[in-house]
Amino acid sequence: MKNNFIKKILLDYEKRRDTAQKELEYRQGEVYSIIPRLKEIDDEMAKIGFKLSRSILKNPNNYENEITKIREHTEKLKQEKAILLTENNIPLSFLEIHYTCSICQDTGFIKEGHKCQCFKQKLIDKAYAMSNISHLLSQENFQTFNSDIFSDEKFEDEKLTPKENILNIVSIVEGFVNNFEQSSGENILFYGSTGLGKTFLCNCISKALLDKGRIVVYQTAFKILEILEEYKFSRNKTPELKLSYELLFDCDLLIIDDLGTELTNSFTTTEIFNIINSRIIQNKKTIISTNLSPAEIIEIYGDRISSRIFGKFNLLRFYGPDLRWESIKNK
Repeated sequence: MKNNFIKKILLDYEKRRDTAQKELEYRQGEVYSIIPRLKEIDDEMAKIGFKLSRSILKNPNNYENEITKIREHTEKLKQEKAILLTENNIPLSFLEIHYTCSICQDTGFIKEGHKCQCFKQKLIDKAYAMSNISHLLSQENFQTFNSDIFSDEKFEDEKLTPKENILNIVSIVEGFVNNFEQSSGENILFYGSTGLGKTFLCNCISKALLDKGRIVVYQTAFKILEILEEYKFSRNKTPELKLSYELLFDCDLLIIDDLGTELTNSFTTTEIFNIINSRIIQNKKTIISTNLSPAEIIEIYGDRISSRIFGKFNLLRFYGPDLRWESIKNK
């Protein structure tokens, strides 16, 4: 999937270079019509490389003098060109090609084959566009995460306070993000009641990985089943629908939010198992967020799905007072 994005980006660079060349040729035509001598100069300078090669071939043992003459003549042509442009109030850069990125000259790469920063930014922008949550991430990320809203008081029979628990979870997911490139097969299940920060933390993970240019897809379980049903039963599979379906299997990270809110039947459980199992086999990482307890997951989805989740996912429980209810009470 990412390779397809790269191909599209490279095609865009090619189009940019073609556009820049055509714009240069148009500007040259305008200037040549005003100053015909400039075309003569450019034509003569275009032949310089051929002249150099011919001088070396004709006299391979003593070509230095001829090359010096050619270089001196080239400098005179450049000076004449600069004078003509200046006399006609035309900037020297007017007859130079104008790339969108002057660093890589719209190739996407700099020295030694390294990606230019503009190329990296294009990957990040494409990843954000695919994520489905780009509008939320400026507000919900690790930089805006505030552990002080979690209670310092003991909660029920738990050993850790809600605040200590969330700090432990944050430490684990930061390790998940930092080590994402490793083929560890690590997946995460967030579970616990509503209003405890599960969705917020999913958004934190999403932004951190999107900023690294990873392809993250964030969908509710309900929406995922909508995509699956439409793809399986629709006669008109649009390119957009096909891409949405393929991303569920191919994206770097799939986040399934609100597992358990979708209508469950034999079709939905089979398709959810297919996604989870396929991603595990491909070593693609998945995060599931749910209000269900482990016992409820077993009861609703059966042994096949629950065994894959409990065997291949790191289970992280959220607990404490409902943060949304607490914020309303404190207003």
